Amino acid sequence: MNSCLYECNVMHHRFSPQAHRFLYRIFMFALDLDELEALHRRLRFFSLNGRNAYSFREGDYLPTHEPLHNPSSDPIENRESKIKNLKARVLAYLAGRGITLDGGRVMLVTLPRVLGYLFNPVSFYFCYDRAGQPVAALAEVTNTFKEMKPFVLGPETRHGAAFALRTPKYFYVSPFTDMDVAFDFTLRVPAEKLSVQIDDYDAGQRTLTSSLTGSRRPLTDAALAWFTLKYPFITLKVITLIHWNALRLYLKRVPWFAKAARPEAQRDLYRPHGSLAPAVQTLPKK
Repeated sequence: MNSCLYECNVMHHRFSPQAHRFLYRIFMFALDLDELEALHRRLRFFSLNGRNAYSFREGDYLPTHEPLHNPSSDPIENRESKIKNLKARVLAYLAGRGITLDGGRVMLVTLPRVLGYLFNPVSFYFCYDRAGQPVAALAEVTNTFKEMKPFVLGPETRHGAAFALRTPKYFYVSPFTDMDVAFDFTLRVPAEKLSVQIDDYDAGQRTLTSSLTGSRRPLTDAALAWFTLKYPFITLKVITLIHWNALRLYLKRVPWFAKAARPEAQRDLYRPHGSLAPAVQTLPKK
């Protein structure tokens, strides 16, 4: 099967206004969206749209049928049908931007729900055509308010076996980074190794680098049992480490940017937090 696990290092290194670095170990799922039903039948500890130690719910991802907050242009997603199948939503989202896979596959690097709890700072979709050539990638960024924003890296951003794009963020990810900075994505197509990097640039200066690197492991019940012991409550670990390092940055007196201070700068996101609710723009009905 194409689906697998990656045992990973997560690294964050902030350069300014105060130096701060941390590194921790996790594991990630790499799921071929055509194999979800087969994985559900094959794996004892993994379920599709159900309850289990690891549960993958398609509704947790790419909610393009939901209202879009503060769209920078007229939304071009499917406005009427609530497509339940995640791969179909990905294909429709790409097609709206002139990208077709012609019967190809989509690999999603993510963490499913662990004992029902979900949190992914970022999930990555790698999209291939029928011949197995990488065509596009999506980075689906989620903040601690559970807001979600997808970033598209189309065919024009491909450079060999990687996709690279620098684009304005306009999204509240960290209280220690303003929303005017740019994300600089370098997403290498996963194989035996996984390697993705996201840098922050403020006025042309790199202020933060984040990377996720790992090695391929088989997706089996034995591997899941071992990783459950080695990395228990992995989604809870991720959110705990985020808040722990936020406290460390606060104690270093790194400037704080309040989310409610600039609601107009938060654009093109799904599932807006209650603080943005008055400004939500719903998709027009046909």
